[in-house]
Amino acid sequence: MKAPLNRRVQVIGYAAATALGNTFARTWEAAAAGRAGFRRLSRCVVDTRSNVVGEIPDWDPTAFGYVSRKEASLWNAGFVFLTMETCRQALADAGLELDTATGPRTACLIGSALNGTDSFRIAMDNHTRLGPLKVSPYLLPNLCANLPAGKAGMLLGFTGPIFSPQGACASGNHAIAIGARMIRDGDCDFALVGGVETCLVPEIILGFANMLATINVGPKDRAHADPAQASRPFSLDRKGFVLAEGAGILVLAAEEAAAAHGLAPRAEVLGVGWNSDAHHFTRPNPATVVRAMRDAIDDAALAAEDIEAVNAHGTSTPTGDGVEADCLRTVFGQRLPRIPISANKSQVGHSLGASAAIEAALAIEAMRCQVVLPTVNHRPDPTLDDLDVVPNTARRYPHEIVLSNSFGFGGTNCCIVFRGM
Repeated sequence: MKAPLNRRVQVIGYAAATALGNTFARTWEAAAAGRAGFRRLSRCVVDTRSNVVGEIPDWDPTAFGYVSRKEASLWNAGFVFLTMETCRQALADAGLELDTATGPRTACLIGSALNGTDSFRIAMDNHTRLGPLKVSPYLLPNLCANLPAGKAGMLLGFTGPIFSPQGACASGNHAIAIGARMIRDGDCDFALVGGVETCLVPEIILGFANMLATINVGPKDRAHADPAQASRPFSLDRKGFVLAEGAGILVLAAEEAAAAHGLAPRAEVLGVGWNSDAHHFTRPNPATVVRAMRDAIDDAALAAEDIEAVNAHGTSTPTGDGVEADCLRTVFGQRLPRIPISANKSQVGHSLGASAAIEAALAIEAMRCQVVLPTVNHRPDPTLDDLDVVPNTARRYPHEIVLSNSFGFGGTNCCIVFRGM
């Protein structure tokens, strides 16, 4: 194999669809204004108190010119069209035109925790009600993790490597990390990277509820009257995450490739730290979480003192937030109270495999705008009073180095350091 080229990797654009808005611009506007995008479940009917979720508003793939009635019928896994449209928007945002020169040098790595679970549910329902011949021959393609990237390539014209990094709730960061390594080494010049999740189906909602992972919104909970208050990372009364659909795609580029095409960088991928816990399938291992953060900082050729802000994993679970806080204390020591920490899941919920990429895009835009986004719905927890979680309102804060954390089921950790440009 050829020696790696050791190229610098830049972020030149991004797109997202979240509970706050069906585009990145709408998501950013609402996030900066301190709003949360949660509401009662409308995608399906489920008998559970864990019925406050994050749904992408005004999301209708059939409105896209490239989705015919037949296409909509055949591709019934929601993450397919969500991937295609978010990739299209990300390329437009970056200003990257795909042609015979750039198309073969463009990769697409889109992670997902659940893939086409919704399509499988439809197939099972058809099999049960209508018989075996009514199981779609398109079921297996709808379940394939790489298929949405493949369909995006058919729409947009890239022919570089495509696959789906499967890192549970850290999938989006894994996609960014792998894509950055591929560009650094010379395997491609550009990469669409991120995550997409369409998880609001009854069995998934009930599974998380029965695991006691998602918030149970009983009549005495403050979110009962106001669903927007359901997700509250690092808050005294946090009691579970809000499950949300969503997508986040970043466009990465080699520094010289971006310059050659007149594309403006917004950030640089400076460092990656990734490992696994070998501990428990849901409970994090503090030792390896700390090492992932430190490895990302070391890979960026920085010291902990150089990190100016943190984008926390911050799921709003009692144990998860507590362990992350302890790990941040270990990494940053006495500096921790002076480092603003944003928990975007307080506004967009937990989009599983998409969450890290959504949060990366928000963290980069925050550096561009010289603000830190808030952790909304916050009520002070005396055990976490040394954390500056930017409670409830965005804050003016010039900075150019951010650490973005992401951890997933199965004990998989991926942390990334970005530098704003």
